[in-house]
Amino acid sequence: MSENGTGRPAVTVLVAVYNEGPVIGDVVSGALAALPSCEVLVVDDGSTDGTAAVAESAGARVMRLESNVGKGAAIRRGIPEVRGEIVVLIDGDGQDDPAEIPNLLEALAPGVDLVVGSRFKGHFAPGAITPMNKGGNRFLTSVVNLLFATELTDTQAGFKAVRASTLRSMQLSANRFDIEVDLLLGVLRSGGKVIEVPVRRAPRGHGESRLSSFPDGARIFRRIVARRLSAA
Repeated sequence: MSENGTGRPAVTVLVAVYNEGPVIGDVVSGALAALPSCEVLVVDDGSTDGTAAVAESAGARVMRLESNVGKGAAIRRGIPEVRGEIVVLIDGDGQDDPAEIPNLLEALAPGVDLVVGSRFKGHFAPGAITPMNKGGNRFLTSVVNLLFATELTDTQAGFKAVRASTLRSMQLSANRFDIEVDLLLGVLRSGGKVIEVPVRRAPRGHGESRLSSFPDGARIFRRIVARRLSAA
């Protein structure tokens, strides 16, 4: 997807990242290889390991936050800064494959409001997710399906494609990993159409996940229930 005739990129790849210096360069370069005309906007969430410098050297535009505010808050701060008409959200830990970005963009057809890269429809490589987190994801997805009459498979996926206008129209408030359901349920509540495409999920090549299974799982559950109650 090329520039839109205004000199601005048609697509912005938005990455919120914290202390992923060893892998963020590959994420940025992978996105630019998959879609050379895109803008990669990295929101550096108070990293202390040189993440911002690595991202810049790989070709990203970097927005630096002075302190660590959480994934959701970092994404929310980045949304007003995107230049593209379409935004691809991808994790900065190297587990998502940027080569699959075109698949998400192709699925964002007229009438589709959000494309989710589903790891459950695709493939988890060995070590890509812990059994506890996999079970928690399935449970939370079943809650969403029950309360919102959907048939989704991966409500916690961070790999998404959405129009910038849709992102800016929603009142997102999540600060941590509940940003995924905050965005998803915002689209569903507005009557938007959500589809899933299969994607691969690789194991981490660096560090450990910062998702805390029980506190973050409880936070996500509360947000799902609160969204349903407010809709009622």
